[in-house]
Amino acid sequence: MPEGDTVWRATKRLHQAMAGKDLTRTDFRVPTLATTDLSGRTMVEVVARGKHLLMRVSGGVTIHSHLRMDGSWHLYRPGERWRGGADHQVRVVLETDSWVAVGYLLPVLELVGTDAEDTVVGHLGPDLLSPDFDRELAIANLAKEPERTISEALLDQRNLAGIGNFYRTEVCFLLGLHPWRPVRSVDLGAAVDLSRRLLKANLQHAAQVTTGVDRPGRRTWVFERPGKQCRRCGTTILTAPLGEPPRDRVSYWCPACQPEN
Repeated sequence: MPEGDTVWRATKRLHQAMAGKDLTRTDFRVPTLATTDLSGRTMVEVVARGKHLLMRVSGGVTIHSHLRMDGSWHLYRPGERWRGGADHQVRVVLETDSWVAVGYLLPVLELVGTDAEDTVVGHLGPDLLSPDFDRELAIANLAKEPERTISEALLDQRNLAGIGNFYRTEVCFLLGLHPWRPVRSVDLGAAVDLSRRLLKANLQHAAQVTTGVDRPGRRTWVFERPGKQCRRCGTTILTAPLGEPPRDRVSYWCPACQPEN
């Protein structure tokens, strides 16, 4: 699932291309929006809220989308061949005179009033990539369930928005936290600060790097490296599902660098 930095980059590209431009054609290919036509309206701005993407259109309308596992937004010049996927995977097309924005396999695509965006993102905790990120609120949110595992608490977007399985896994490794460590025994300020620092460090490039080495096969400490040697101590990296279905995620950790106690 794309994480906060990935959505932020997609939002930035869409905003730079579309903001301030009139929509010359809109084509919504989901049943609930099949008759919707926003042509003639102006794309005011495109903003990210955690992993959610909000496209604000004149007239008080917001196009809300969430990428989840398979969704993506692509930008093309008029007449350019689309390369994002098969035509039947397209969920929406938004055109201006100079750009065509195409949303592929978007599992969430809906219209809400701009003044009612809280109905779709109001449940989110502080956005780690927001300039006005509320650090103290994020820490307080995490601390509300002291017996919960730190892994589940960091993934819960109601606590703080933007962390996915990748960053959660790498943050736990870098702080020496076993994935099942209870929140009550964790320095939550350190976890929040490191999470924000890692997301912000990866904003300017597509590769997500936590090791400081931006080369294939060297970018992560433990994420998606089961059975391989820990880069720090050489111990074999373990993996197991964590959390209750359907919100369970695969966890990776080094048993030596991230002891249970």
